[in-house]
Amino acid sequence: MFENLSEKFQGVLKKMRGHGRISEGNIEEALREVRLALLEADVNYKVVKEFTAAVKERALGAEVLSSLSPDQHFIKIVHDELAKMMGGEGQDLDLARRPPVPVMLVGLQGSGKTTSCGKLALHLQKRKRRPFLVPADVYRPAAIEQLKVLGARIGVPVFDSDPSADPVEICRQAVRQADLSGLDTVLLDTAGRLHVDEELMEELRRIREAVEPGEILLVADAMTGQDAVNVARAFHEKVGLTGVLLTKMDGDARGGAALSIRAVTGAPVKFVGVGEKHDALEAFYPDRMASRILGMGDILTLAEKAQETVDTKKAEELERKIRRSEFTLEDFRDQLISIRKMGSIEDLLGMIPGMGGKMKELKAAAPDEKELARVVAIIDSMTREERGNAKILNGSRRKRIAEGSGTTVQDVNRLLKNFQQAEGMLRRFSKGAGKKRGKGMPFF
Repeated sequence: MFENLSEKFQGVLKKMRGHGRISEGNIEEALREVRLALLEADVNYKVVKEFTAAVKERALGAEVLSSLSPDQHFIKIVHDELAKMMGGEGQDLDLARRPPVPVMLVGLQGSGKTTSCGKLALHLQKRKRRPFLVPADVYRPAAIEQLKVLGARIGVPVFDSDPSADPVEICRQAVRQADLSGLDTVLLDTAGRLHVDEELMEELRRIREAVEPGEILLVADAMTGQDAVNVARAFHEKVGLTGVLLTKMDGDARGGAALSIRAVTGAPVKFVGVGEKHDALEAFYPDRMASRILGMGDILTLAEKAQETVDTKKAEELERKIRRSEFTLEDFRDQLISIRKMGSIEDLLGMIPGMGGKMKELKAAAPDEKELARVVAIIDSMTREERGNAKILNGSRRKRIAEGSGTTVQDVNRLLKNFQQAEGMLRRFSKGAGKKRGKGMPFF
């Protein structure tokens, strides 16, 4: 996410270091490169112009704080203006009214609207909401069935829409059924088109008037860059958006849509899709995203991901095992699975402060998803006794494990070496951390 833009921003900021003071000359030079970086990221030209003007005005008009060096002061200004450009603060869904609250998902065909509907339902479930999925696209073949299958996979009820019925009536009946069933959030998966047309907009306006939604979210493909911004502007003018959900932010999207949409349309980005898995949806926080772009990490999001994934009781038990030198291959496997649930290794590394400028080296060194899957397969091919005591893994056992997991003996040997290194590192870390934390605190 924003990898190329982040790399260029960090290059600019690196050049700023070493200046004794902020001057118009070095500001102009830095902003020239910032301007080019943003334009290459497909950020709207007017937005780029306003952003660089605001940074220049603040940088030249403000005194450097006594506790900060000039480059740090400049970085703070760029961070603040980036966050401001994307909306300032994160905006959550407005679900405070009497339930059930209808939420309309609108957008063009191919933007990922139906998949995003399922992701949003899962996100709401984690927040203790009771979502209800409503297939209201009666035009696209199998659209209704697709949402029913998705709902069954994630355990969310789906309204039994009649493909011959009027979409407006489907939405009205679904809200009524949600009310009777005690479901508090109704996600309406509306129809799309290949392009914006008046017939589609009229149908969406009729649905809006019939159910009075608490939110109207545009689902837009981030990889289309400024086209996504233009689509957002058209939908906002015709229907009135309360927010945007950007899909495919984990791809090779240059980031222009996320950086431009709020400034151009006034509709804030509220969520971003960061993968194909059902839980690959993140709330969008402009200040955190600005920190990621500048290579400052995103500890808050990383902590939230860990909190969602890590079982506190299991973490405490793991800490006790490490202290007693009882960390096993089974524990090692469980930790790898937890990491995989949190997201890609690349994304997690990008959230660690100071790692932004080292992403190329880190990506080369970090194990890919296939490697992690291979490690889990090797450990799963062991007996319970072998997982509990790696010392008994002689040559014949390693050969059997390799055959059972579809790997080689060299792969098994490499895993055992990595396990020994991890075991030693965790033991040293736990001893040092224990002196500061005291007993009984979670390892993670």
